Amino acid sequence: MAPRKKLRMPPARVLVPLGIVLGLVVVLVLVGVIGGAVTRGFHALTARAPEMGTTVIAPTQAKAAAAARELSGEQKDAADYLAAQPTAYWLTPEQDPIGTAGGTVLDLISQARDQGRSVALVVYGLPGRDCGNHSAGGLSEQDYPVWLREIGSALETAPDVQKIVALEPDSIALSEECGNIADRARQLSTAVDLITSPNTWIYIDGGHSNWLPPQKMADLIRQTGVIDRVRGFVTNVSNYQSPADEFAYAASLSSLLGGAHAVVDTSRSGAATSGGEWCNPPGQLVGEPGGTFHDTVVDTNLWIKPPGESDGECNGGPAAGVYWPEAGVELTRDVR
Repeated sequence: MAPRKKLRMPPARVLVPLGIVLGLVVVLVLVGVIGGAVTRGFHALTARAPEMGTTVIAPTQAKAAAAARELSGEQKDAADYLAAQPTAYWLTPEQDPIGTAGGTVLDLISQARDQGRSVALVVYGLPGRDCGNHSAGGLSEQDYPVWLREIGSALETAPDVQKIVALEPDSIALSEECGNIADRARQLSTAVDLITSPNTWIYIDGGHSNWLPPQKMADLIRQTGVIDRVRGFVTNVSNYQSPADEFAYAASLSSLLGGAHAVVDTSRSGAATSGGEWCNPPGQLVGEPGGTFHDTVVDTNLWIKPPGESDGECNGGPAAGVYWPEAGVELTRDVR
């Protein structure tokens, strides 16, 4: 009789109840969420406002850098110099429309991480921008929040990077002339809501020392209803006033606004001889580098308007925001 073959039984399967599996998934998700919250909380607690010594990136997207590749001689030298200077990047819907603005912000953040620096941004896209003047444009009421939300989502990803935002320059100082302070209040409130994030320091428009008196500027700022939700205000954006005058003006404005802090643009304040002329005045110079100045009101100075970019079609300049090689040469004549 042939021996009987020993039957091999299949290995027993360990069946894990579905409830346990789902429970483990939930635990893992919670760990991730809690871990992310702890990380964000840590960065929020350790975040520091801009101060003397703050250095922002020189964006690789700078218009001066692109221009330098097409120029030669002293025009190229000037453009190369300006492209290498720590300067704010202007987010506009014309250059960074919906669908690309967030990617631009993420790229700037990546540059900041690589260089161990901060990011300075100008958000400049509100409806009716510049009241139809040289920098007219902006988005519709419907599209503006969409654009802002995309920017804010990108800022939210980087609590480890200090991000300085000059929010809609000229929007408040021009509002009396344009008769639209109620519109500006609504638009700026939306903007603050959508771009506020950890380690993002927002400064709203504060005009400059040779424009509106502090009392008038402070009244307009109060009417927007957002000063208590931001770090403070920014002055002298795209203008040519001296740091001394701007610091005195910022102190006066701050005293009327409950101690709000400020940032001052010194990108083109080296000569400070333009008086009230703001559109490509001749004979001007680049100013002190960012992170040079500080006091109890002014967190620091920065280069916000990129030198060499036109203020508009005036005094021989091209359209607003276009790099102008002749201006680059003139503005840097004492530093190259």
